[in-house]
Amino acid sequence: MTDPDVRDAIMKATYEAVCEYGYTDLTAQDIADRTDKSKSLLFYHYDSKEDLVADFVDYLVEWFGDRFEETEELPPTQRLATFVDWFLYGSTDADERQSIHTAMLEIRTQAPHNEQYREQLRRSDDLLREILEEILRDGIEAGEFEDHDPEETAALLIATLDGARIRQLTLERDDYVEQVRSAIVSRIFADILADGVSFPADSPAVDELDRSANTSISDAIDDPSDEASRQ
Repeated sequence: MTDPDVRDAIMKATYEAVCEYGYTDLTAQDIADRTDKSKSLLFYHYDSKEDLVADFVDYLVEWFGDRFEETEELPPTQRLATFVDWFLYGSTDADERQSIHTAMLEIRTQAPHNEQYREQLRRSDDLLREILEEILRDGIEAGEFEDHDPEETAALLIATLDGARIRQLTLERDDYVEQVRSAIVSRIFADILADGVSFPADSPAVDELDRSANTSISDAIDDPSDEASRQ
């Protein structure tokens, strides 16, 4: 894919189709119907549905990395709260959040048998851990966090957040994420926060990150104001 405008249009269509149909029932025609391209032209850019979905996962990774950069001016503790709350709650639209997270869970179940998906999901995991490790290191330097092993803490957090979201999706227990957030604060962050530093009860910054996320994917991928962040 060499034309970013074409890729953006296809990724937007893929996002909308994934939210409506999930991964298992998703077809290339569902995606083509949301673009000005035929199914055959869609496969001019991608060899298969799997190639397209793998690029979609890659696109989400790029998008999240770009969007989270917008929080870099916040204090480390606030950035950490933004990361946790975005990961647990994501989109302010509950139906949209449920749809895209369910589709991503379906893609994860394919990864043990699909090297393309596995590689893209590894990249996603690497990015999330790098972001967390950077936040934790910045917090240590700023005196907001006690000295600790950022890599170990980041690995634990990702596993905990992932587990909470998967259980919420598969068991339909929305209160589970609230319990996990509370436990993270009391069992993990309490040990690393410096004296006099408290973890935010909620993160107003996540709303801005989420609005930016929703706009760039579902409403205005073609917005010229986003062009610089995509290149």
